[in-house]
Amino acid sequence: MDGKDFKPKSFWEKPEGTTGMVFGVAILGGLAFVGYQFMEQIILLTENTLYLGAMLMALAAIIYMVLDPRMRNLVWYSYKSVMRFITGMFVQIDPIGILKSYIEDLKDNLRKMNSQIGILRGQMHKLKEVIKNNQRQIQSNLNLANRAKSQDKKNIMILKSRKAGRLKESNMKLEDLYKKMEILYRVLTKMYENSEILLEDVKDQVMVKEQERKAIRASHSAMKSAMNIISGNSDKREMFDMALEAIADDVSQKVGEMERFMDMSTNFMDSVDLQNGVFEEEGLKMLEIWEKEGTSLLLGDDKQSLLDNANDDKVELDLNAPISKPIPAHKNQYDNFFDFE
Repeated sequence: MDGKDFKPKSFWEKPEGTTGMVFGVAILGGLAFVGYQFMEQIILLTENTLYLGAMLMALAAIIYMVLDPRMRNLVWYSYKSVMRFITGMFVQIDPIGILKSYIEDLKDNLRKMNSQIGILRGQMHKLKEVIKNNQRQIQSNLNLANRAKSQDKKNIMILKSRKAGRLKESNMKLEDLYKKMEILYRVLTKMYENSEILLEDVKDQVMVKEQERKAIRASHSAMKSAMNIISGNSDKREMFDMALEAIADDVSQKVGEMERFMDMSTNFMDSVDLQNGVFEEEGLKMLEIWEKEGTSLLLGDDKQSLLDNANDDKVELDLNAPISKPIPAHKNQYDNFFDFE
């Protein structure tokens, strides 16, 4: 994802926004309740000139806060800060902390994916042997059928011909299954390669940006940030955090896609019984749905080429080839998220 194309979340879309909504409703409800309960006392107070003047002054102050952009920004900034503080006591909302947790998730997923690739490779080798063995039996039964025909042994000819036909039909299904496994294998290995790059990029960003963030927070106090907000200027501290949140959201989506595909491939593999040459159609349907979905965040434009290669008989898959180590790009994929600097 390009940092320039990323649309930052609004306050209400974040965890602290939910807290802010709850508190906002509670405050409005409390004011309405107090107003209703003490309506008679308020009416009595308005009969006193001194109290009436004080209430009018309070009302004027509220109207001023609502109409004046600077005061409105200050109140809004203060409210968001308080809601963020309250939410932070219960939920991890610090973008650096979130990215660190995603680093651990990526490491764990890479271990699982590597194991899954090994299991799938083993299953594909077995399936290939089953197909080859069936082909040998097909040829053997056809030879026996031809021999029986030449010897005018009609019953044996029919028996061997039917057996060859059943094996041929079985092989057609198994070859389709192998093609689906090949798609899984190609996608998993490419996801593994790209996820290794993603892990290194995120680790690099956390290491560098954590220090930069500390420096920015030290030089941009909360008061200075508030004054920038009041003046309508961009606050570097807030923009830096927004960039980190954008990275966390992008990594979250990629980790989610990685885990969903791993779950799908596990369910698919669990439905395959090579011993008896059967598999559940549901697993195939799930894979077909994924094939028809849009662009993959982790695979990018490589998704379609992987599918094309898997379905092209001329492009042979070498199951014995090790997973290639990705060559890191010169530029971190998340550097452009901080173009405001």
